[in-house]
Amino acid sequence: MRHLKAHRKLGRTTEHRISMLRNLATSLINSRDDRIVTTLPKAKELRPFVEKAITLSRRAASLEGNTAEVGGLHLRRQAAAFFHAGNYRRATAIRRGQTPPPPTAGVAAIRRLFDELGQRFKDRPGGYTRIIKMGRRTGDGAELAIIELVDNAREKEAQASARKRTKGSTKKKAGETKATETAADKKEEGGSEE
Repeated sequence: MRHLKAHRKLGRTTEHRISMLRNLATSLINSRDDRIVTTLPKAKELRPFVEKAITLSRRAASLEGNTAEVGGLHLRRQAAAFFHAGNYRRATAIRRGQTPPPPTAGVAAIRRLFDELGQRFKDRPGGYTRIIKMGRRTGDGAELAIIELVDNAREKEAQASARKRTKGSTKKKAGETKATETAADKKEEGGSEE
């Protein structure tokens, strides 16, 4: 029996599974569209993994006072455990005259997480991701899903355009009803005179 054995194993060893979740989290945070496509079981495992890291950045964004810098650094180091370390020996690898290697995706993810996403989700108490089912993959029949961050630019754009459409349609409908009322009044007047 699997009592108290939470989470899916995903057919991998523990090290492989954690590494895969770190890669998926890095891809999600660094993605331009704030969304990635993966299989449904992976998306369901990734959701709590990523949301814990976002919660740490949210806490760092809400820190104030003298302890903000120290507490922020502590939270940043805790969040670094959710991503790959990056250029491990970056300082020793640089020699005089050489250009330093670029920061890896994990370092870039932590930077974006604390600079941008922490502020975006500052007032949101949880539920930073959304899973959308896509259907089955043609090759192996695996169920695919999109996992995305909520309150992204596309979503805000769609809401703004929907507001414009409803605002425009109410004006249009009001104009149409006035025109139909006047036409109906003219018909009644014309019908009563005859």
